[in-house]
Amino acid sequence: MINPKYFLKGVLCSRKFDSPAIALGASFIAIGALLKNLGFTIQESIFSTFLTYALPGSLVMAESMLIGASLINIFLAVWLVNSRLYPMTVSIMPLLKHESQPRWKYYLSCHFVAVSSWLILKSNYEEIEKNYRIDFWIGIGTATWLIAIFSTVLGYYAADFLNKDMIIGLTIVNPIYFMCAMIGVMKTIQLSSAILLGAILGPIFYFISPEWSVLIGGVVAGTVAYLIGETYGN
Repeated sequence: MINPKYFLKGVLCSRKFDSPAIALGASFIAIGALLKNLGFTIQESIFSTFLTYALPGSLVMAESMLIGASLINIFLAVWLVNSRLYPMTVSIMPLLKHESQPRWKYYLSCHFVAVSSWLILKSNYEEIEKNYRIDFWIGIGTATWLIAIFSTVLGYYAADFLNKDMIIGLTIVNPIYFMCAMIGVMKTIQLSSAILLGAILGPIFYFISPEWSVLIGGVVAGTVAYLIGETYGN
């Protein structure tokens, strides 16, 4: 069973002033409004967030449906976008795994891997005993997941009161928060190099290939940052 004490601690972490939950909610308000404007029903909008629980994945799905992409193409596009969550999963699992906990908790918790929940865990996991961290993580994930669903509903019904500029503004609140959070943890030469090079190379590669600029810029920046770290250390 999930330990209610640590589950509740995880849920309450989303209430902290520096929690990304507020930025997450703002962006999903925009997603709810966007889905309504694209012709989704409220049930389809809720189901989208219920299953996807990722801002870029939801945007890719909505845009793909708008241009009439096939179901398999939409699936592959969302899958590729959400593959960015794999490194997060690899980084947090050693922090959560404990031999006293059943496997089903880890399978369940995979759905909650997102940048928002990852940031909350990384900021608070040291305060929790390792054998209860998976319960703490499930609490964090449940809270942020429900915030995303509630915000989608709120955005759907507020769509008539939000113009295009307001929707765009709400959408970028989350990425801006993450950018600020990344700047705040620039403590090693690898991380600092990766962030700075990514910020420089992304716009440069946009002029070469707008569709692939983010991916190419990220791969090049990450590779160069890794080589710098291997050469000069931390």
